[in-house]
Parts: sequence; C-alpha cells; structure tokens
Amino acid sequence: MHEDANGDGRRVESEAPDNGVDQEFPALERELTVFLRRARANSGEMAREVHPDLESSAYGLLFRLEECGRQRATELAAYIGVGKATMSRQLRALEELGLVAREPDPADGRAWLVHLTDGGRDRFRRVRDARRARYVRELVGWDPHEVAELARLLHQLNQGMEK
Repeated sequence: MHEDANGDGRRVESEAPDNGVDQEFPALERELTVFLRRARANSGEMAREVHPDLESSAYGLLFRLEECGRQRATELAAYIGVGKATMSRQLRALEELGLVAREPDPADGRAWLVHLTDGGRDRFRRVRDARRARYVRELVGWDPHEVAELARLLHQLNQGMEK
C-alpha cells in the first residue's frame, strides 16, 4: 500500500501498485481529466453562443481561422488532428451557417482557401472576448507571472503532443 493524493489535499491509503510511476503522473492525469471535461463543456457553450446550431468541435476551427487567416482545409485538418472527410463536413456546416466562406487559392486553382465571413468574425470575436473576460474574472487572484507560466507550460505540453 502507498499514499495517494485524493484531490482535496488530504492523503489516503491506496491499494494501487506503484508500478514505478511517480506520483506526479497520476496527479497530472487526474487534473487533466477534470480540465478537459470542463473545457469540452465550455467549448460547447461558446459554440452555441456563436450560433445555436454550431458543433462544439467547430469553435476551434473558428479560433484558428481568426488567428491565422485564410487556410486550406487540409491545413486546418492537420492542425485540428482530423481527417479530410471530417474537416469537409465541419466546413460545410460552418458555410451553411454563414460563418465561413471558401475562395479559390490563387497559388493553386484546384484548391480552396477557407476564411471567416464578416458575420462569422463578428460573432466569434464577441464570444471570444466574453470568454477572455471570464478567464480574467476566474484568475483575478493569480499573479500575472503565474498566468504566463501556465500558458507557457500548456504550450509546451501541446507542442510535445504534436510530435
């Protein structure tokens, strides 16, 4: 038996074998599980605020297009980590909602570039700004250096998972 953190700061006895795994990794897994569950719910709420019929997974596409501008569907699919068919379906839905549009790629007439429409950009920015204001309210007690460090560590984690 060994001690294991239960999430509320108290220590409890655990029957789980150590298996050579440091205690930091189970704690990391637990915290990421809670964080991801909340992030999925939050993304669903944000997506519905952009448009009531928007799938939660599409919010990330809008974010990427706002951040990087016009992109090919294949670039978006690679960034998000989905296949071409899934990306095509998501972009078609966004197009039908009037949030994105496609135009021929001047560098390759066979390809298309996807971009936010003016209405899509306005809706996205309104929701994004509200989300950022919520982060500010929730982290008001944090030192700005801690927020920057959290962002740096999450970026490092994301970069490592892309490999």
